[in-house]
Amino acid sequence: MLLFGYLGAHASYGAELQPLEIATKSGVRMFSVEMAVTDEERAKGLMYRRELPDGRGMLFDFTPEQTVSMWMKNTYISLDMIFIGADGRVTRVAENTEPESTRIISSGGPAKAVLEVIAGTARKYGIAEGDQVVHPLFKKRR
Repeated sequence: MLLFGYLGAHASYGAELQPLEIATKSGVRMFSVEMAVTDEERAKGLMYRRELPDGRGMLFDFTPEQTVSMWMKNTYISLDMIFIGADGRVTRVAENTEPESTRIISSGGPAKAVLEVIAGTARKYGIAEGDQVVHPLFKKRR
């Protein structure tokens, strides 16, 4: 099990954005995401940020698929954490995480990635377990 907290300096606001979409029961939702691929990027996460616009987020790449644990230390805004399996399916949604908390938030099983978005996003757009995430990180559906 890996534990990634936000312990380093704040993440770059100028990071390149990539498109990501989630197919929900109510339609396809588009996001622009920053990638967190290296250990340093995953450790920084969204810490010290005071805002995150609707439709933006950070996608944490934990390849290969594994049990992942996160926390909100030094993260000032509440987030929804969307855990995603290797096939691109949402496996768990942790809504309205507590800012600056060291409480562990687990994927509850294997996850290839975690999408962090502003709190309330999952409820607003109906993002739920089983929804399909489309991004180059995930295998295409057959």
